[in-house]
Amino acid sequence: MKIKYSRDALKFLAKVQKNVSQNIRNAINMLPQGDVKRMQGFDDGRMRLRVGKFRIIFRYDIDNGLEIIYIIDIGSRGDIYK
Repeated sequence: MKIKYSRDALKFLAKVQKNVSQNIRNAINMLPQGDVKRMQGFDDGRMRLRVGKFRIIFRYDIDNGLEIIYIIDIGSRGDIYK
């Protein structure tokens, strides 16, 4: 399994405190475990992972038999869905 981050997700991880960033990365590495739900209104299979007050928007892809998790965006609960 390979994890790819969008530019926005990497900027968020660089901006937050180091312990918060580490908690988020640990939760991403544990996927598909955790509080994961499919997002409504999107046809590309987007899902969200809840980590405390933060949400990680991601989707699964398969490329040449390799499972890829593409992290689309990371943000606080109130701002990520806008």
